[in-house]
This record gives sequence, structure tokens and C-alpha cells, in this order.
Amino acid sequence: MKLTRWSPLGNLWNPLQQVQSEVNRLFDRWSGDERLPGFRGFPALNIWEDDGNCFVEAELPGIELKDLDITVTGGNQLTLKGERRAASLEDGVWHRQERAFGTFSRTLTLPFHVDPEKVEARLDNGVLTVKLAKHESAKPRKIAVKAE
Repeated sequence: MKLTRWSPLGNLWNPLQQVQSEVNRLFDRWSGDERLPGFRGFPALNIWEDDGNCFVEAELPGIELKDLDITVTGGNQLTLKGERRAASLEDGVWHRQERAFGTFSRTLTLPFHVDPEKVEARLDNGVLTVKLAKHESAKPRKIAVKAE
């Protein structure tokens, strides 16, 4: 014998749960919390490091140099700020507009301090590459072992 749970709303309850799940998924996607699955901040970033530097690569299509601001604060925080301006139409009508326009700001906390005097940034074909030299205190040091 199969047992089923009685629901006073009957078949109406399942579609309501589906709608609630979709709304929750939508808010999770756009909530701005990096810990939530499905979140993609703007700009999209790649971050990697080698022995002496950290590299941050950001996709910034349509951004002009004059509309971009890069700062290092607190020794280990990198902030990218900027604005992508909307294209103006003279006599046209938009049929679809999927690319976002406006200001953006993204702050990263790096796992080590960087030397703010040795930060280099380059914008090439809509891709920003920031090279952040590690501070001397963050670089590994070889310790000589003495024997008696």
C-alpha cells in the first residue's frame, strides 16, 4: 500500500513550490553574494600568482581608459572601478539590450600584501591585466639551517 501525504490545496501546491524555487534561484543569482552558486560579478576575473607576483585579469569590453580606476588599499585590497557607457541611438529602436551599462566596482582581498609602488596595469583588446608585486614580507625566504 502506497502512502501519500494529504494536501488541502491538492495539485495547486506543486506549481506554487516550483514558482517559489524559481524566484529563489533568481534572487540567488543576482544577490551580489560571491558565496552563492551561480553568482557572476562584473567584471569576470581570473587571478593567479607566481613566486613574486599576483596577476588579475578582467574582461572589460567597451571600457575606455578614462573611465577606469584601479586602486590598492590596506596593502592587500585591489579595487577596480569604472563605467561602461550606453550606446546612443540616433534614429534606431532597441530590439534587444543584453549588455549591462553603468558604473561598477569590484574589490578583492588578496591573501598577502602587495607593494603598491610596483603595480602595473595594461588594457589590451578589452582585457585588463594587473600585475601586483608581492611585498617583501609576503615572499618566501629560505632559512639556512646550522648544524652543531
